[in-house]
Amino acid sequence: MKALMVQGTTSDAGKSTLVAGLCRVLANAKHKVAPFKPQNMALNSAVTEDGGEIGRAQALQAVAARVPSHTDFNPILLKPNTDTGAQVIVHGKAVSNMEAASYHDYKKVALDAVLTSYSRLSERFDYLLVEGAGSPAEINLRDNDIANMGFAEAVDCPVIIIADIDKGGVFAHLVGTLALLSESEQARVKGFVINRFRGDISLLQSGLDWLEDRTGKPVLGVLPYLHDLALDAEDALATANVVEQAEINISVLLLPHISNHTDFDSLRLNPHVNLRYVRVEQDIPPSDLIIIPGSKNVLGDLAFLKEQGWAGQVNQHLRYGGKLLGICGGFQMLGNHIYDMHGVESSSQLAKGLGLADFDTELQLEKVLAQVSAKVVDERLLHSVLDVEIQGYEIHCGESNGPALSTPFATVETELGVQRHDGFVSEDGQIIGTYLHGLFDTPEAANTILHWVNPSLAVEAIDVDEHREVQLSRLAKICEKHLDMNQIYSILRESKRVSG
Repeated sequence: MKALMVQGTTSDAGKSTLVAGLCRVLANAKHKVAPFKPQNMALNSAVTEDGGEIGRAQALQAVAARVPSHTDFNPILLKPNTDTGAQVIVHGKAVSNMEAASYHDYKKVALDAVLTSYSRLSERFDYLLVEGAGSPAEINLRDNDIANMGFAEAVDCPVIIIADIDKGGVFAHLVGTLALLSESEQARVKGFVINRFRGDISLLQSGLDWLEDRTGKPVLGVLPYLHDLALDAEDALATANVVEQAEINISVLLLPHISNHTDFDSLRLNPHVNLRYVRVEQDIPPSDLIIIPGSKNVLGDLAFLKEQGWAGQVNQHLRYGGKLLGICGGFQMLGNHIYDMHGVESSSQLAKGLGLADFDTELQLEKVLAQVSAKVVDERLLHSVLDVEIQGYEIHCGESNGPALSTPFATVETELGVQRHDGFVSEDGQIIGTYLHGLFDTPEAANTILHWVNPSLAVEAIDVDEHREVQLSRLAKICEKHLDMNQIYSILRESKRVSG
């Protein structure tokens, strides 16, 4: 297996996008290629086909590489649940909640997990495209590093560094990052990529020449600013999606620990839908539908929701006939109580829910992780459609029980072929609660929800999988046009071959 690592001068420099683009370029050339990120920190995760969870970016990159997602693609995932702590996920499974200082000491153990995954992948693929995290020049994080140069040094992997020119100071970013690396790390850097360039490339040429003379490293390409590239975002929320005079207005409560916000990508891309994220200290605007999303700290985010005054505004919305959807953690908040007796997500053991449905939730030590097929079963939602399927996933620690769940939203097909109920639809038909993520990714299911919100409208859902394929194909063409792929292939060929 040949490996190449993409590191960035900053977070959001374009590492994830570049790896996805290169994965698709190599896949188009019929190479067996896979993505890899030793350590990721993100709340927006995905459930893999082998029943674990990885960062959303690696799931997207797997699609780009045309391979099934696997926990080895992201062996260490950190999901922040406080400002100083995170849930630590190893090989797709949660092992512990740790404070930052404790995790620093844990990195030696984490490195073993990273190298184990790397070795296993070497037996299955010809090429591995590795994504770093943040910047390799974070001096305070250099000891026991497993995310950037520490990993590259451990496996003897070549590196290219990408920087975002749109942020400004691109030459300082690249030269400064290189200067803060050790001699062996500097030698490992084989070139630079400049991202998000706008304007006349000839005006940049003198700077590129200076950079190459100053560092002795080639510029492997300058990628243009892609104004309308829309791919699964791991952390950043896309907010430039306000549609004037939309047919449906949807508000999503932006909780401090919101998770899996890609649930709403198909809504964000729909030209008939005005999707708004309601932020701290904002009132919920007039809406056809309010969504309470998933959360990594349900009790903490529930308290935040109440502090913002949103609970009262949700009640007012319902009194005026509006619709309400709770997904995963948002579903749990709709009930009477949430118990966290094992300290799974917080130090609080009990929180009073919004009391909008008669059920309770207990957080369990064992997390449910599964890709699922489900069917909408509440006849009030089906109308003229007799069979609405949902292809989604579950990722939660909660177990919910109570009378409200006797009118389920959907049935889920288990691996053993047994059906179980999911969620609920309220007696008045105004509220839906569900554990199913990816609800809007299946066009038929999304159309069902949109029709539930307003039966008089003929809004058609976006096929987000089809849209993703179009965007990845476009990204691959951009990479082939603006990167020196001959040099990149040469770097790959010269990289040390790794065998498992």
